[in-house]
Amino acid sequence: MITNADGSSPGDKLVVSHAKDATYTQGLRSFFAYRDLGIKDATNGAVAAHVIRGVPGSHATGIAHLHRTTFQMVYVLKGWVEFEYEGQDGVVHLEPGDSVYQPPGIRHREVAHSDDVEMLEVVLPGDFGTEEVPGLA
Repeated sequence: MITNADGSSPGDKLVVSHAKDATYTQGLRSFFAYRDLGIKDATNGAVAAHVIRGVPGSHATGIAHLHRTTFQMVYVLKGWVEFEYEGQDGVVHLEPGDSVYQPPGIRHREVAHSDDVEMLEVVLPGDFGTEEVPGLA
């Protein structure tokens, strides 16, 4: 059973998010635009899910960081993206249909992405911290 950080149960609201009604806003990274799928509100913050798009003409800054999560995964819907992870040799290249589970607290950075990249990201908890960390070697 999923519980919120305070031990309470997530909400039980049905949420439908239609692509035709989607709005994308600036979020954690300036080179990405984010579409909130309504999961965070529906689960009282237990889970967040959003579609991330590359901002055309804007590219990754390459800043290494980590997230204070208990679960984080990315599934590529369109285009491609490259990440670098602590303890992983080389760059991880992901294309449509590929996914990555990022363990809690793993240091990583986004290296590059196509202008048309779209990814689905699911994160627990819905509100999580992000910290910049020393570069990856």
